[in-house]
Amino acid sequence: MYIRKHEECEEFIARDNSVLRELLHPAKADIELRYSLAHATVPPGEETLPHALKTTEVYYIIRGEGIMYIGDEREEVGPGQAIYIPPRAKQHIHNTGKTPLVFLCIVDPAWRVEDEHVI
Repeated sequence: MYIRKHEECEEFIARDNSVLRELLHPAKADIELRYSLAHATVPPGEETLPHALKTTEVYYIIRGEGIMYIGDEREEVGPGQAIYIPPRAKQHIHNTGKTPLVFLCIVDPAWRVEDEHVI
């Protein structure tokens, strides 16, 4: 059985400027997994840098509120929403609230630095 606690995962600033903790990644643990799972936080009033991945990504909002930008579209987002981000789509998220915007990031296949382009 493989279990990771959030607080045991190293916190770092991702290339898009979110605060990230990688919870599950097949390249960093002996697990058979196609995707990667990360926990992300964007402080109040801040936003991630526009970026695009070669792969599919899904955000699941845990708490906070913001505006999600994908290509030319924008939509208000909040807790309990899952957001599909197609491969190669320009994307970023803006925290419009007074509390941290917290969400899970699922990347399939698993995230790799060479698959991400910060714009």
